[in-house]
Amino acid sequence: MKKNILLITTGGTIAMKFDQNLGVVPESDLVPFLKSFPQLNDVANITVIEFSNIPSPYMIPNKMMQMAKLITREIDKFDGIVITHGTDTLEETAYLLDLVLETKKPVILTAAMRSGSELGLDGPRNIVGAVRVASNEESYDKGVLVVMNDEIHSARDVIKMDTGKVEAFVSMEYGILGIVDPDRVIYYRSQAHHEKIITDKLDTRVELIKACAGMDGKFINCCINNGVRGIVIEAFGRGNLPPDTIPALENALEQDIIIVIVSRTYKGRVLPEYGYTGGGKHLAKMGAILSGDLKGPKARIKLMTLLGKYKTTEEVRQNYPFVLD
Repeated sequence: MKKNILLITTGGTIAMKFDQNLGVVPESDLVPFLKSFPQLNDVANITVIEFSNIPSPYMIPNKMMQMAKLITREIDKFDGIVITHGTDTLEETAYLLDLVLETKKPVILTAAMRSGSELGLDGPRNIVGAVRVASNEESYDKGVLVVMNDEIHSARDVIKMDTGKVEAFVSMEYGILGIVDPDRVIYYRSQAHHEKIITDKLDTRVELIKACAGMDGKFINCCINNGVRGIVIEAFGRGNLPPDTIPALENALEQDIIIVIVSRTYKGRVLPEYGYTGGGKHLAKMGAILSGDLKGPKARIKLMTLLGKYKTTEEVRQNYPFVLD
């Protein structure tokens, strides 16, 4: 018997076409197309809700939380949910949903790297694949998933690694969870670690700074002067920063601003290893949180959810650590 799947559209390249004067821009054709798409309706009973029709860079954290609330309201009526999304911020939306949703039913995000006007468009295939995954019994209790290019990724691990190729999404450290083959959905593994931060509120006063050679404290001070609650810093290697950042970091910590250290590298964990001024061990002794293997954009999302859930900085600090062994 076919499953009942809710398909939520948000916009992105998957809902865009080429305009001679404007370039690739949003169009209103996706929802009618999905309602009449025979390959889709052969897989499941489809209900479509248009949440938004915006480019991916317009998807801000508060909109992501609104989507989480919509899913919470609707999920009991369906066997699973598929969300079409722009690729630029997809990994952040997927991770936020993975943190805050309480359901164990399948929630799948998918997208397109090519607009509806391009040769070899990938959107329809990705949507059908996502619906097949959402309809699969083995997708239950696997957290929020991302289905792109016939591959299944966990929301925590997936990142966009290419600006234009259809195989743009990868899970660098741990690999894909499974694949969507023509005959069936195949899972290779389960997600070993899964984290929940159940909240319906965010505090978006969190900024992300990327370290570079010769970096000083000016961007940190700018954050302090603009009233942030937290700063995530993509540091070098194992989690190290230039010494000229230290006075600004000390100032931030004295003002009860949470500092989270991640690595700007694509793989690996930050560790309290180097003890020199600005080294990861020194930063941890100062009071910065070392965020394991979680990368910058997702560490920022995580800190927003924690600041939304807990009242005090100390509670946030106690509940932030989730470092993979």
